[in-house]
Amino acid sequence: MPRQRLWFLVGPTASGKTAAGIEVALRIGAEILSLDSMSLYRGMDIGTAKPSSAERARVPHHLIDLAEPHEAFSTGRYLEAAEAAIADVAARGRRPLFVGGTALYLKALTEGLFQGPAADWELRHRLIAEAEAKGAAALHQRLQAVDPAAASRIHPNDVRRIVRALEVHEATGRPISEQQTQFGSPSPRFECVLAGIRRERADLRDRINRRVDAMFAAGLVEEVRALLAHPGGISHSAAQFVGYREVIAHLRGQLPLAETIERVKTRTRQFAKRQGTWFRRFPQIRWVDASPADGPAALAGKVLAAFQPG
Repeated sequence: MPRQRLWFLVGPTASGKTAAGIEVALRIGAEILSLDSMSLYRGMDIGTAKPSSAERARVPHHLIDLAEPHEAFSTGRYLEAAEAAIADVAARGRRPLFVGGTALYLKALTEGLFQGPAADWELRHRLIAEAEAKGAAALHQRLQAVDPAAASRIHPNDVRRIVRALEVHEATGRPISEQQTQFGSPSPRFECVLAGIRRERADLRDRINRRVDAMFAAGLVEEVRALLAHPGGISHSAAQFVGYREVIAHLRGQLPLAETIERVKTRTRQFAKRQGTWFRRFPQIRWVDASPADGPAALAGKVLAAFQPG
């Protein structure tokens, strides 16, 4: 029986994926499935550059607005929702086109997912408190002692992943790096076709700066204020998203607005650089080079050439 084929359009933030993805979907008879961990949350629209209602009217979008901002949303939960969306789209004779920049979701869909033990919240909170008291580097040294392989690939400042690795080790007595060999399968469920958009550094920097300015002009501060005032509030992980973290600090009187905007630009550029690093781990991605002169239609043509869809 032939495997279900999936199409993926990936790339760093502000590279032009959303607009190009819509054009690609219209040409190949696809519906778009979000590959973005930030777009999962309702009410977090401006700061996540979520597709607009007009864009969603042109092409059906899935895997958006699945959770409240105060909810935890695991990769496993995303994978379950994605598999249901794939089946729904395919049942209607449409092609599933994933568009986004979350590399972990890409890995889970293309290779399978190591689930690991359930979260130990008491231990997790204790480790987070230790990181806040002693610094992330101290926690990273602990991980180095019990799981050098994991420590070598987790950035010393990535508290969330360090904490999870220590949590898994304590719960199972085995290094997470050893257990994560469960990623991958000799018989993958899906046939995956991957294309990526990349831009020259100066071009991407300019696009990021213009996007951030547009977000603040569109009411990002008001959006974050409403999230903080909501009875459920916003989860710790969602509050760490680039843009939201800085505006929260501004609303608490810790940053003036001008500095907040510049910090969001800087951290967005840093995030885009990390995304580029993550995507280099997927040699099967066929990259297309976008220029400032490329509109969505021209860029979609390049993506389709990379896809070579059957």
